[in-house]
Amino acid sequence: MPHETRLYRDVPSTCWPIVYSPEYNITFMGLEKLHPFDAGKWGKVINFLKEEKLIADDTIVEAQEATDEDLLVVHTRRYLNKLKWSFVVATITEIPPVLFLPNFLVQRKVLKPLRTQTGGTIMAGKLAMDRGWAINVGGGFHHCSSDKGGGFCAYADITLTIKFLFDRVEGVSKATIIDLDAHQGNGHERDFMHDDRVYIMDVYNRNIYPGDGFAKGAIKRRIELDWGTEDREYLQKVETQVEGALNEVRPDIIVYNAGTDVLDGDPLGGLAISPQGIIKRDEIVFLTARRHKIPILMVTSGGYQKRTARIIADSILNLHNLGLIDKKLSTIAAENPKVELMITECISDLTGLSL
Repeated sequence: MPHETRLYRDVPSTCWPIVYSPEYNITFMGLEKLHPFDAGKWGKVINFLKEEKLIADDTIVEAQEATDEDLLVVHTRRYLNKLKWSFVVATITEIPPVLFLPNFLVQRKVLKPLRTQTGGTIMAGKLAMDRGWAINVGGGFHHCSSDKGGGFCAYADITLTIKFLFDRVEGVSKATIIDLDAHQGNGHERDFMHDDRVYIMDVYNRNIYPGDGFAKGAIKRRIELDWGTEDREYLQKVETQVEGALNEVRPDIIVYNAGTDVLDGDPLGGLAISPQGIIKRDEIVFLTARRHKIPILMVTSGGYQKRTARIIADSILNLHNLGLIDKKLSTIAAENPKVELMITECISDLTGLSL
């Protein structure tokens, strides 16, 4: 029997299926600035959405920290014990000075935020099945597998979310991961290498980290991009391949890893997608999921520029303006005729995609 968890609690219908906690943000003596990752971007996204009056503190779902028992659904005890060594966490987060910190501080200031984001992704998985869609404003730690972290990813939140759904939610027996971060998602690929219940589509820059040849064996639909790929080529490939993936295998849920490190100028991504291109990309994925009537969970993953938070917020606002996300929108039937009309118009607009 599955263990008892706080992560699968009922959420009031007055809340958006948007998950966040102030605990997501990593701040400690400026050490977070030694990595190009904006370790406070998640709070900035929420603040932008509040400014636009989309959400308020009492209308979003507060993430809970994943416990050791939650993490052991996927992770080995040996791996979790290794995180009690500061040098291991320094290697995973790519912040060398973490090596010199007492581990109790590393647990509190670095790993607790990541465990809370991991709990947020697991919670959002259930919300997506309940509501038809959900967004965790953090998460997307796609380089972490059951027994190894890396690339700022200490916990395998995508794998955990899917395993929780398989174990606890009736009717969920197949999942599709659509990974559009600029980097290969080698963590979840290693975890689901021999699991036919999980279909992985991965679109990434072929020339950058991690270059995990073994993990590529788990990818069912692989799209490798070259340096400097721009909007037109990128969006055409995303639209064609997402549609193809969902036609090939119909999942019970989509986990969408919506990394914004594809943005032009990102120091680690190496691609050249515009802010408008990222917003259009997210629109394509949500629109295709809605058209196929498949619940979708979005996580925000990588993105290493200060303007990333604004783009994520603008994308969420665009999804709302198009009627692709709504507090009570169901994947089975949109009760609001206006929403159905919006979706129909969106589909018509995308048919003649102007990029």
